[in-house]
Amino acid sequence: MGAALEGGDVQLGCYAESYISVAPVGVLNVNLANDSFVTVVSGLPRSGTSMMMHMLSSGGLPLLTDDARSADADNPQGYLEFAPVLRTRTDSSWVGAARGKAVKVIYGLLRDLPAEYTYRIVFMQRQLEEVVRSQQVMLERRGEPGAGLAPDKMIDLFARQVREIQTWLDQQPNVRVLYVPYADVVKEPPGEAQRVADFLALELDIAAMAEVVDATLYRQRKK
Repeated sequence: MGAALEGGDVQLGCYAESYISVAPVGVLNVNLANDSFVTVVSGLPRSGTSMMMHMLSSGGLPLLTDDARSADADNPQGYLEFAPVLRTRTDSSWVGAARGKAVKVIYGLLRDLPAEYTYRIVFMQRQLEEVVRSQQVMLERRGEPGAGLAPDKMIDLFARQVREIQTWLDQQPNVRVLYVPYADVVKEPPGEAQRVADFLALELDIAAMAEVVDATLYRQRKK
């Protein structure tokens, strides 16, 4: 399966100069179609990946998660992560069990996913200034040190890393990608939920997905 992508201009000021979206491929019954691929939710930290995982779950798609990281003040709805993902480079045995489910894989680990499976990746995008500020606030709240880089340096680093992973994803024959701006989900939850469902070709509950979105959690909005 090729990475069938369409390019279009967008003023995101975040990961890339262009916004890439995937054309709808037709809706199939969730019970018939979803075991043929792994749904991956990815993106930078603090980019809305947990929100998207909650949306997919509410829409009717099973998740592959554990309780290793519980909800907190920075993510009151929970992180919905799966700890074995962090060890994928040395042990990818969990991936087969993810077919027909959604699993969160941070952008830096996407290259570790084994090539024998098919993936549909919902890649969350957010203004990089907001990502960096949200990360700073979270670390300050926890009393943890940061990366030791100035915000502008972190923004440049994230931008370069995401451009690299986008280029790599575009070259993978077993991957399809939908880029979803976080701000658009907050602004128009039903429309973005429908776009995700169309991309996955699944009959998800759009109303239930939209209800998950809590605009009050968009706390580091760029002015």
